[in-house]
Amino acid sequence: MAPDVMAVVLCAALLHAGWNALVRSSQDTLRDTVLIVAGAGLWALCLLPALPAPAAASLPWLAASVAIHVAYFLLVARAYRHGELALAYPLMRGSAPLMTAMAASALLGETLPPGGWIATLLIAAGILLLGLDARRRGHAAPGVLRTALCNGGVVALYTLVDGQGVRLSGSAFAYTGWMFVGTAVLLGIVLWRLRRPALPALLRSGGRRLLLGGAGTLGSYALALWAMTRAPVALVAALRETSVVFGLLIATCVLKEPVTRVRVAAILTVAAGAVALRLAPA
Repeated sequence: MAPDVMAVVLCAALLHAGWNALVRSSQDTLRDTVLIVAGAGLWALCLLPALPAPAAASLPWLAASVAIHVAYFLLVARAYRHGELALAYPLMRGSAPLMTAMAASALLGETLPPGGWIATLLIAAGILLLGLDARRRGHAAPGVLRTALCNGGVVALYTLVDGQGVRLSGSAFAYTGWMFVGTAVLLGIVLWRLRRPALPALLRSGGRRLLLGGAGTLGSYALALWAMTRAPVALVAALRETSVVFGLLIATCVLKEPVTRVRVAAILTVAAGAVALRLAPA
């Protein structure tokens, strides 16, 4: 993986951890998840006139991506309603790289070198260790583990779908923009149906999250999809999961969650995986 591609993916990881922390700190995770996605959709609408339309061959993949992302964001809101960032986030992100790598090999014909597989396994092991440590210390509410792991499968699915779609689209940024516009519309309908009487008040109180979270969400995924046009999908997906390290720092410094030796060991494992990934040939 080239250094510039690696830097872009790490930037995407930081942005991703940031918007997840916004959702976790919310008193209403469904509202703020929808607001963040709506913000991403609004930012995308501002940028799309300057971008080419996605190629027709990518449109079926784009439609599938919108549907998958609706499920993903609803599961994110559900996981953070009862689970800590230090538990739900590592489990959602940590279970995805292995699923993505195996599916990319079976479905897309991508063959990772031995170093790539070692890196993927190290990153996944470190991230999962973070989640298991939180669960061992009694920070796991009923259903959080199941929801987070289920969403890991959804992450793997949209990674594969978008990895194909963006390569056919001709423009990673246009593909991402239209995906967020479609997802924002569908999630907006969900929120309207569930919270219609209180919707005006909910929207008035969430302007900052809409703008900041939306920009972070859109930027994070656009950068990751661009990287998938320059490197194998499984390697990009694995490196992007280092977002859990940024998430841990945010959880510790901002949300005041404790740091344990197991968490430190997990961070070192993730870092080792990132180094191995850097050394793996594309």
